[in-house]
Amino acid sequence: MSRIGKAPIEIPAGVSVKVDGDVITVKGPKGTLSQKFNPELTITEEDGHLHIARPSDDREHRAQHGLYRALIHNMVVGVSTGYRKEMELVGVGYRANATGQVLELSLGFSHAIYIKLPPEVKVETKSERNKNPLIILESDDKQLLGQVCAKIRSLRKPEPYKGKGIKFVGEVIRRKSGKSASAK
Repeated sequence: MSRIGKAPIEIPAGVSVKVDGDVITVKGPKGTLSQKFNPELTITEEDGHLHIARPSDDREHRAQHGLYRALIHNMVVGVSTGYRKEMELVGVGYRANATGQVLELSLGFSHAIYIKLPPEVKVETKSERNKNPLIILESDDKQLLGQVCAKIRSLRKPEPYKGKGIKFVGEVIRRKSGKSASAK
């Protein structure tokens, strides 16, 4: 058995799960999420826990068993507590400003970059004196939040010499030494 797939998913108070054919819908205080799944897998709800079972030990069923358990667990956590990512802009003159669902970034290019974010993602920026600007993203959809963060980070990845760029808070960048003086 898959160690991930056979683990039950705990359903917290205030979260309802509905299975309709091959679509599972999870509704909670933070929002509603839906996911299509393989109809060969069976999802059952017993005393506040979801259990996912596979019909056979085929390679495809084994792979999907753990995958859909993880996706459904992420949905349950997302609608109950939500997900939050903090990104830090490291570099002189790097700035971020959020106006509604539009994020404006100044990353050392000749022009500002504007990113229109999906309505499911809430954005907030913080700029304090003598600290790096922060971009705080929140959403109930873990997958969408990760895609948005990856898109923002791809605009100016942290470089290994000075460490300038967009990085996650707490991320450690492997630094390289620059040119070293030749020993004569």
